[in-house]
Amino acid sequence: QLQASGGGLIQAGGSLRLSCAASGRTFSTYAMGWFRQAPGKEREFVAAINWSAGYTYYAGSVKGRFTISKDNAKKTVYLQMSSLKPEDTAVYYCALQSARKALSMWRWTSGYDYWGQGTQVTVSS
Repeated sequence: QLQASGGGLIQAGGSLRLSCAASGRTFSTYAMGWFRQAPGKEREFVAAINWSAGYTYYAGSVKGRFTISKDNAKKTVYLQMSSLKPEDTAVYYCALQSARKALSMWRWTSGYDYWGQGTQVTVSS
């Protein structure tokens, strides 16, 4: 089970930190990622991190503003979001990749095996 938290209502320019903890059954983890889905839009890639080496990947729209990090001991991934914009408003989902997949798949929902329930982030102008 993946449990995402930390969403909320924030003014433009503000910051939020999302968390996603894996619990319950033992997950084999190769990578974890964050996606988001705005109303009427498809779910889109935000960021991902390799679980062992810590390599990170970002969507161009968030690079330089968002930072993904992890705590292996807590089996938790974080998304620190800064300089938030109204267009960042969406439901944010965390996802887990249990086995290695081609890097080209990391930006697609099909590249992940388990999903959290989502947490709403609303950025007001």
